[in-house]
Amino acid sequence: MSISIKIDHVVKRYGDNTVIPDLSLDIKKGEFFTLLGSSGCGKTTLLRMIAGFNTIEGGDIYFDDKRINDVPIYKRNIGMVFQNYAVFPHMTVYENVAYGLKQRKLPKEEIDKKVMDILDQVQIANLKDRLPSDMSGGQQQRIALARAIVIDPGVLLFDEPLSNLDAKLRVEMRLAIKHLQNTKKITTIYVTHDQTEALSMSDRIAIMKHGVIQQVGTAIEVYRTPRNLFVATFIGLSNVFNGKIVNTSGVMGVDMGADGIYALPNIDDKTKVGLPVKIVIRPNELTFSQRTTNTIRGEIVEKIFLGTEMQYTLKMADNQLIEVHNDIALPLHEVGEHVHLDFNHDIINVFDANTELSVMKKA
Repeated sequence: MSISIKIDHVVKRYGDNTVIPDLSLDIKKGEFFTLLGSSGCGKTTLLRMIAGFNTIEGGDIYFDDKRINDVPIYKRNIGMVFQNYAVFPHMTVYENVAYGLKQRKLPKEEIDKKVMDILDQVQIANLKDRLPSDMSGGQQQRIALARAIVIDPGVLLFDEPLSNLDAKLRVEMRLAIKHLQNTKKITTIYVTHDQTEALSMSDRIAIMKHGVIQQVGTAIEVYRTPRNLFVATFIGLSNVFNGKIVNTSGVMGVDMGADGIYALPNIDDKTKVGLPVKIVIRPNELTFSQRTTNTIRGEIVEKIFLGTEMQYTLKMADNQLIEVHNDIALPLHEVGEHVHLDFNHDIINVFDANTELSVMKKA
């Protein structure tokens, strides 16, 4: 049965080094919740605190209404999938998956049914008598996934589970994990530094930096309405331009110097005119324009064919490099060409250059 998880002002220290200073989160029953961030941001440390591998120096963690700070690992009813598979090399696939059920002393008939059911769901039932050494990385990760789920855990924890797989296998395993989680409705916490994994699998995402949650939201929310500059540049690709806030005929906007003045209706009306800002425009939000005034100008210095789109690198007058991604069906442009760019004024994001916080209207 799925549980809710409450993380209430937790603190993690290693000696004088504070890894997580004060972190709170609420994770819903049956939710697929992802901790996303670069290496060293504290996401795995937090996961290990939830699992019971790491001590808690401050605050509390609850499973439903039960405080679990001092509950032993084996009593937390957790299934965990690691980056390195952590399967038993001397056991067959069947024996690996049955191990946790045998520890719970279930009847043999029930163990056999549960093991074969889950092996069928992860599509390795035909390999039940093989040793892990005779299997691919993707197949071994399916063993680990089956072993974690077969015990009917209240919480399922993933620590960078797909990092060791090649691109094709990562896609396959993403689908397998998400399908099983949807089917079982197990409360799941997934740790990754891979944006694609986070955006494609999660119900909600928490983006972390230096042990601090920067933003929590759905994939669409953190992509379209980032709370600060870090989130905007961490999620997806971003071009960052300098500018200052202006008021044009009663509408807030940005002055981008030689690249023009733009009215942006979604900037908060309370934003101070003259405020230095950072304007974030994603590569797929820039379009080539026939206009030659009030546009962003640059010279194409590289183009790369990516199948469905062409990726252009442009050098600006100040030598800044930016990227533009254009549908391959649109007219092509050549290296050395001087071009003008426009963008959709309703969807870009602007941030205070000093605080790096968003100055956009709240949804």
